[in-house]
Amino acid sequence: MEKRLLNYLSYMRDFVSTQHSLDECQRAYDDLMTQISFFQHERLIHLLVTLTFAILSITAVVACLFVQTLPLLLMTILLICLLIPYIRHYYILENGVQELYKRYDYLFDILHK
Repeated sequence: MEKRLLNYLSYMRDFVSTQHSLDECQRAYDDLMTQISFFQHERLIHLLVTLTFAILSITAVVACLFVQTLPLLLMTILLICLLIPYIRHYYILENGVQELYKRYDYLFDILHK
């Protein structure tokens, strides 16, 4: 999904940097609305997964403070190692969707003048 988002952002940057007819802008606007919907759904799912892993990681760290066993320590390390890529991926999704909102505003202004 990250690659798809980055490719679409690149396409939209190129699109808004050149002159287009109103029909082309309308088609791009409609497509952008669809893409934003997909990426918002992906962002929501990854927010829930990231929050779940964060809560589990914090719980595991606290549990390690009270119950010092090797399996619990390994599970805590594993959860933290998984949390880092989830945070990175969510960060990319969040910033990408915010940039798509800017492109949406640009196309909206063109179409509704």
